[in-house]
Amino acid sequence: MIAEGIGAFSLAIWIYLVFARGGFWRMEIQDLSSLTPAIPSRRVAVVVPARNEAALIAQSVKSLLLQDYGGSMQVLVVDDHSSDGTAERAHEAAEQAGFPDRLRVVPAGPLPEGWAGKVWALSEGVRAATEFAPDYYWFTDADIVHEPGNLGHLLAQAETGGFGLVSLMVKLRCESFAERMLIPAFVFFFFMLYPPAWVASSEKRTAAAAGGCILIKAAALAKIGGIAAIRSELIDDCALARAVKGKGERIWLGLTQEARSVREYESFGQIGRMIARSAFTQLHHSVVLLSAVVLGMLITYLVPLAMIGMGKMAAVTGFAAWALMTIAYWPTLKLYRISGLWAPMLPAIALFYIATTVYSALQYWRGYGGIWKGRPQAVVRG
Repeated sequence: MIAEGIGAFSLAIWIYLVFARGGFWRMEIQDLSSLTPAIPSRRVAVVVPARNEAALIAQSVKSLLLQDYGGSMQVLVVDDHSSDGTAERAHEAAEQAGFPDRLRVVPAGPLPEGWAGKVWALSEGVRAATEFAPDYYWFTDADIVHEPGNLGHLLAQAETGGFGLVSLMVKLRCESFAERMLIPAFVFFFFMLYPPAWVASSEKRTAAAAGGCILIKAAALAKIGGIAAIRSELIDDCALARAVKGKGERIWLGLTQEARSVREYESFGQIGRMIARSAFTQLHHSVVLLSAVVLGMLITYLVPLAMIGMGKMAAVTGFAAWALMTIAYWPTLKLYRISGLWAPMLPAIALFYIATTVYSALQYWRGYGGIWKGRPQAVVRG
């Protein structure tokens, strides 16, 4: 009876996720190019925080400077104390693109106490853009390459929809074996936490953004008190979205094929460290939440398989839950052009994420929480 009850509970979870969680699993891409191009010309300041990104920054800068946009635009690369020639590579890329006058490299000042590294770099970019008097800020990462129409489509979405913030989950690199196994699940889990339909709804408190591509109105940023409002946030993108939505502004989150990350994750260890950087922070460094999440993921992803060998009724509920999760995961694999045969592997993939979440907590307690490019950003405070 206990096994049957646990199996039924697991099945109930998947019925809820598939039929009542905002349809997150469908992974629908809205064609922003269908929006009217007749939008007002806006001044856009593009802010790119970059710390030791010499290997990737050129591709990103070129794609930004070559945007098919008729309005005024300035690209600001914030060099966050790089030691690998990031600034030089950015300037070279601007010269090659033919728009050296549109690029400004801003050296970041010393990181103040209480500020997360990336948020401080964003703040430095926003400060430097003040004299440009932008209508919008476009926050994007140094590893993101944009198609020429992306800025225009983002602006059209913001203007026609009346959004204070619009964000796109970019297409993550998915070429190595480790990437193909783990990256689609990363996107799946993200949208499970933050269903886009709920993010855009004024009736839901759910708020999220994807840090690789965020367009925010200058007025909306000022309304929350500027970047300083999220100064200590390691998960800065979702914190920014919460702050903006909390002030009554509409926000929007979507998927895109018009921007992609070129950052490589060749091994399971690299992806694990990427996840661990923010996993325990997402849980507010709470042991109680960590325990609840680990237990919840075990029941949601691992219990269905365990139930298959524990009696007829338990097996029925276990197989039904496994079938639902397989069906739900398939559209994400299709988005990344990966065989649907990977879909039944989601329980094993989830086990990796469980282990990484626990590792994230261990790193935090050891004083290496949120480490990025050699900089710990979340540490135990004495």
